[in-house]
Amino acid sequence: MNGQIDSGLGIITVDTDVIATYAGSVAVECSGIIGMAAVSMKDGLVKILRKDSLKHGIRVRIEDNKIRLDFHVIVAYGNNISAIADNLVSNVKYKVEAFTGMEIEKINIYVEGVRPID
Repeated sequence: MNGQIDSGLGIITVDTDVIATYAGSVAVECSGIIGMAAVSMKDGLVKILRKDSLKHGIRVRIEDNKIRLDFHVIVAYGNNISAIADNLVSNVKYKVEAFTGMEIEKINIYVEGVRPID
């Protein structure tokens, strides 16, 4: 389902792919996030997504015009995962709500891997 905003002059529809792409770009800017992850169901391998494929590491659901996000991330080795998650949640919540004008109801973070910083 897509998000809808009533502007007073009409309805603005925001596609979930737009929200996923924007949220992914915000996420990879966060300290401690190496990248978004794509999990291969066939062999269980995790790979880092390129910058143009960030939306594939995020699932967006919109219910009652409230956004729910699931992030699949790869974090930097040696960092506190809880601190990385708190930073990710606060940055994404603030920026995505400002970008879309819709409320974020829930953000789930799935750490799919840990990698050293290059």
